[in-house]
Amino acid sequence: MFRLFVALKPPFAMRAALLDAMGGVPGARWQDDEQLHLTLSFIGEVDRHQAEDIAAALGSVRHPPVRFALAGLGSFDTRDRITSLWVGVTPQDEVRSLHDAVLRALTRAGVRPEARAFLPHITIARFSRGNAPTGDIPAAQLTPAPIEATCEHFILYESHMGSEGSTYTAVERYALL
Repeated sequence: MFRLFVALKPPFAMRAALLDAMGGVPGARWQDDEQLHLTLSFIGEVDRHQAEDIAAALGSVRHPPVRFALAGLGSFDTRDRITSLWVGVTPQDEVRSLHDAVLRALTRAGVRPEARAFLPHITIARFSRGNAPTGDIPAAQLTPAPIEATCEHFILYESHMGSEGSTYTAVERYALL
C-alpha cells in the first residue's frame, strides 16, 4: 500500500524563513526542511494500481504557477488540545483554484474528496498527546515575514510513518504552466 498526498513545496527562501521562526514552544516537534509543504489534497492509502491511476490523472492538471505569501499563525486542535501549529498563506484564491483542479483529477482516478474544508497552510510543528502546549503560543515570534513565492510545480508525495515522525518521498512532479 502507498500513503499519498499532493502538495506544493515552497521555494527555499520561504522554507528558510519558516525554519528561522521555529522554536520557543516546549513539546513541539518542529518540521524540518524536507517536511515543509502546503498540502493540496491528502489521498491516504491506495494500492499500486490506484497509485498509477492517480499519477496519470494528475498529469492532466493544467494550471498557471501559483503565487502566495506567508500570512499569520494558526493551530489545529482536537478536544481542546493543540495538535499542530501552522502558517497560513495569502491570497488563497490561486491555491484554492489549483486545489480544485487537483480534486477534479483525483475524482477521475476514483479518489473521494476529503470531508473537511480546505484551508491552505504550511504545518510547522506537531504535538503528541502529552506534549500539547498549555500556555500562550508566542505568535509574534513564530510568524515569519510575509515572504512571497511562486510555485511552478506541484508534487505527488508518498508518506512513510516512523517513530520519529513522517518522511516524504516525491513520487512525481507536475509542471504548472
